[in-house]
Amino acid sequence: MKHSLQRLLLATCLLAPPLAQAQNPAGPSAPEAPAARPVAPAPAFPYPIQQKQLANGLNVVTVPFDSPGLASFFLVVRAGSRDEVEPGHTGFAHFFEHVMFRGTDKYSKEKYNDVLKSIGASANANTSLDRTVYHMTGNATMLEKMFEVEADRFQYLKYPEHEFKAEAGAVKGEYTKNSASLYTQLNEKVADAAFDKHTYEHTTMGFFKDVVDMPNQYQYSLTFFDRFYRPEYTTLLVVGDVKAEEVNKLADKYFASWKRGSYKPAIQPEPAQTAPRYVHIQNANFPPMVSLSYKGPAFSDQSKDLPALDVLTTMLFAENSPLYQQLVVKEQKVRFVGGSPNMTRDPYLTSIRASVVKAEDMPYVKEQITKALEDLKSKPIDAKRLADTKSALKYGFLMSLDSPDQIANSLAEFIWLTGNPESLNRYYALYDQVTPADIQAVAKKYFVPEGLTVGTIGPGATGGVQ
Repeated sequence: MKHSLQRLLLATCLLAPPLAQAQNPAGPSAPEAPAARPVAPAPAFPYPIQQKQLANGLNVVTVPFDSPGLASFFLVVRAGSRDEVEPGHTGFAHFFEHVMFRGTDKYSKEKYNDVLKSIGASANANTSLDRTVYHMTGNATMLEKMFEVEADRFQYLKYPEHEFKAEAGAVKGEYTKNSASLYTQLNEKVADAAFDKHTYEHTTMGFFKDVVDMPNQYQYSLTFFDRFYRPEYTTLLVVGDVKAEEVNKLADKYFASWKRGSYKPAIQPEPAQTAPRYVHIQNANFPPMVSLSYKGPAFSDQSKDLPALDVLTTMLFAENSPLYQQLVVKEQKVRFVGGSPNMTRDPYLTSIRASVVKAEDMPYVKEQITKALEDLKSKPIDAKRLADTKSALKYGFLMSLDSPDQIANSLAEFIWLTGNPESLNRYYALYDQVTPADIQAVAKKYFVPEGLTVGTIGPGATGGVQ
């Protein structure tokens, strides 16, 4: 669950500069002119966001964008591995990423693919902790056909048990392939160790024992679909050469009859962690690694904690930072070091990783990272460096919004976090308020030993970093 480059740029942007103060040009002896009203900073997202909610709870979001003849069509389902609450039934959010392409009575898998070809569209899906996203980009003049085929499969998906078993087998194969990576294995071990009650304990792929048993869970799969593939869990997002009136009209035509559900998962909050936890993978043929995962905040567009953590980690691990220069450039003990918080609906992890050249240096590398974090608690960062960092990342964010699918991806993240794409602007408005004192405050609050889970890969029986 690492951030993509776009995610990092998105999560560390700076908004408008400080407001200019009103001046009294008439001088001290003249009556004071009425004070100018503060001008609200420009929104971070530079395009209009137009929303309409249908009576059944489906939110319809349109973003017109100058992309002649091209439109992206996203369906964001706010159901991910977080929502897999019953023991023995993990991995089903990811499973539906696959099975949703199995077809319906009206559009078989083959016919669905033929339609995509006819409108010059490409379609795919992806799943994470908090959501599953289905997306296609194609000919904007064929927008109604996109609506037709997507509304059909979201409301009338049909797969017999033998096809379910085949797809479950494919999911097991994907799990086996991915788990060959020690990075994946470490992610699983860290999540399992860091969480005792919350469903973030399992990764998006699910627990292996559940994936192995998945072919026997056909009836549960129908239950999962019935629970979450409902309009109140879903946002329809269209970006590109479109008008809101057209999008809303088509949404009414194809999605208004979709029946609302009533299910709400009972997700257990995670108890406070009271001591460091450790996991280790013994492997002499893999580059040694140290992973430090601290309990972090849930996403909020009302709190500065997550923006401050984003800025902190960006500055701490930048190539020109003292820590990077020490470990990577001068001492050459580390191949790379980096980290960032995660934007999740519930409190998750701020993760730091370092690939170490020699296993015997793993304790030293951990010590230097934790020392750098401790220094942030007592030594205020330079205000100019803070401003320069936010300013540079602001322009990286804006430059990434250069196509309908990139714009839709940016908005989709805030849709699955809060259900409302306008959270993007509210969240980014917080970045302009982050101060050196805020950086110190979040360092003290989150980078504490009792909230830490350490993961290591190395040749010994333990990581040797306790």
